[in-house]
Amino acid sequence: MHPSLIVRSGRSAWKGPYFVSFPNIRDALANNVAIKTKARSCTILPNFVGIRFMVHNGKDYLPVTVTQDMVGHKLGEFSHTKKRFVYKVTKNK
Repeated sequence: MHPSLIVRSGRSAWKGPYFVSFPNIRDALANNVAIKTKARSCTILPNFVGIRFMVHNGKDYLPVTVTQDMVGHKLGEFSHTKKRFVYKVTKNK
């Protein structure tokens, strides 16, 4: 993973990163409870490290555990929305 730079991001530097305030973030750290969210565009901040998120991908909530390498990226980058295409195996006749 490459670190996201503020210069390369689409958001202005004076606005700062986009993030959503999660009211139950302290409970999630203390009790190791996952936070369910649909905010895929939320920037991962350094105080999110070690927290488990259940990020919505359009159909399901996928688990994402935040590590130090993820800081600066978006939550949606780690919750893929498309399934990998696999050909069906057929028996040769």
